[in-house]
Amino acid sequence: MTLEDIIRMAREAGFYVTDKGILEGGDDDGGLELFAYLVAEAEREACAKICEEASLKNWFAEDCVALIRERNNL
Repeated sequence: MTLEDIIRMAREAGFYVTDKGILEGGDDDGGLELFAYLVAEAEREACAKICEEASLKNWFAEDCVALIRERNNL
């Protein structure tokens, strides 16, 4: 995950990112909760992609991919 990804997610959650990288805004805890959810979702997807690559070597990796992506639907 890149810095640009994190900034995009922060903005999507309603935060303003200053030129010094400081988060401002987020009227309530809902914005922070959404930001945390977006970051966790992106990280799970990155893990699932690694497991997809491993599935070429391990037959059970496909099950791991499905389980990780299922967590995004909670």
